[in-house]
Amino acid sequence: MFPLLYLGVAGGGLVSGADEIRFDRDIRPILSDRCFHCHGPDQKKRKAKLRLDQQEAAFAEREGAAPIRPGDLKNSLLWQRVTHEDVEERMPPSDSGKKPLDDTQLELMRRWIEAGAPWSEHWAFQAPRRPPLPEVADPAWALNPIDRFVRAALEREGLQPSQEGDRRTLARRLSFDLTGLPPAPDLVEEFAGDPAPDAYGKLVDKFLDSPHYGERMAVIWLDAARYGDTSVFHADGSRDMWPWRDWVIAAYNRNVPFKHFSVEQLAGDLLENATREQKIATGFNRNNATTDEGGIIDEEFRIEYAVDRVR
Repeated sequence: MFPLLYLGVAGGGLVSGADEIRFDRDIRPILSDRCFHCHGPDQKKRKAKLRLDQQEAAFAEREGAAPIRPGDLKNSLLWQRVTHEDVEERMPPSDSGKKPLDDTQLELMRRWIEAGAPWSEHWAFQAPRRPPLPEVADPAWALNPIDRFVRAALEREGLQPSQEGDRRTLARRLSFDLTGLPPAPDLVEEFAGDPAPDAYGKLVDKFLDSPHYGERMAVIWLDAARYGDTSVFHADGSRDMWPWRDWVIAAYNRNVPFKHFSVEQLAGDLLENATREQKIATGFNRNNATTDEGGIIDEEFRIEYAVDRVR
């Protein structure tokens, strides 16, 4: 596995006019929350023989119109019903327990249909594609493709890039990024005095070879998986989860492919001829909070544990 850079944008408002509206990110959540209960995969609850969770059904002609007709609001039955002036005709129905679409959701829906209602599956089922490199005023400034995106963002904000850090600064930044620790002074001086064109790459390799690399990279995974050597509930009693923690660190240091990294944590003990390490990996499933308090309802906490593990 390689270190990942997560770039996030805080949500909550409308997508700006210049941004593309994506079905999987912007529209499907609206349909899922407001429409799928009656027009989704559950055949027993489905109304009007209409499915909105499948593109073919959502775009199918119905009496001269269609639930969604790309580029045509007037003949998109979905739009007509979610904006209907008559409360009794408006969707979702008032007795469904679902709130009507708010102005933000309606605006997203309108723009999406007018833009041709481009449909996309969940991101996990889409093959990754390299985006085109953005145009920038000074392409020569970029030393790699990522630099082009950085420069484009700076230009949008009317900012200029900072001056390149000196070698000692670069070594310090790199060390903290990859190991979480300051670099050894002799390593910094060696890099500062190395005139070779691949000096930076060699320094990167040294930090990647450090056992502290795995410790640094594992932190985010351990936090997300709720690693802890105490049980949380009741008396917060101690428990030994550190072997699993060490397995995660070692997996990063061994550059284990994500497929094996995930499968072994979810079901390592079920693999054929499972090794001791693969069984330890399944400690992932035991990171949920537990309780040994007397008088608890067993079924309640069985469900609580299962939900916590899924999260």
